Amino acid sequence: MRLAVNIDHFATLRQARKATEPEPVLVALLAEQAGAHGIVCHIRADRRHIKERDLRLLRDAVKTKLNVEMAATNEMKRIALEIRPDVVSLVPERPEELTTEGGLKVAANRKGLGPHVKALGKAGIRTSIFIDTNLEEIKAAREIGVDLIEINTGQYADLREGPAREKALEAVRRAAEFGHKIGLEVHGGHGLDYRNVGPIVAIPEIAELSIGFSIVARAAVVGIERAVLDMLALLGT
Repeated sequence: MRLAVNIDHFATLRQARKATEPEPVLVALLAEQAGAHGIVCHIRADRRHIKERDLRLLRDAVKTKLNVEMAATNEMKRIALEIRPDVVSLVPERPEELTTEGGLKVAANRKGLGPHVKALGKAGIRTSIFIDTNLEEIKAAREIGVDLIEINTGQYADLREGPAREKALEAVRRAAEFGHKIGLEVHGGHGLDYRNVGPIVAIPEIAELSIGFSIVARAAVVGIERAVLDMLALLGT
């Protein structure tokens, strides 16, 4: 299973003091050298962590795969068409949220999302959609033209071991099986860490995990290379 490292919170640390360190691009390169299969970052409307400057430098530096998360707005489409990341992950966004709180509602927004996906594809940018485990939403994502989804594992990750977590895990498993069956490449992410990632790794239809905060937190103690290597070991890579 592949690992994509989300570097947002290194930029969050930088912005806490309006400083120049840590440098997100340096972190991305070290993560790649440690074996990460891709780099993920989220440019938000309020630019709370990642900036356009970061995206330009990352586009020049990242040699594996650059996946930029963003809202499906005209402003963000313009940025995507300028930067040309390998993948744009469309996510919902609310100004007051600490982190993304749920999957994008595709079925109710087909008319807007379809042309958005088409415009990115015409520019050679692959589109992913961050999506909940609802099978109708996954079907709608396929119908608007994407071939890649990232299943929201947040509900599973937030629960302690027990029946409720098993139920949430089963929902992720069903969603991954369904997505794979209808021709989607299936990724997963949100809230995953070194303790809870194992059962997600065991789902064969999931090809890649996007993991950020837990790697950043461990990196603060042991360094980014060790943190990435530790997660890769859990992914069996």
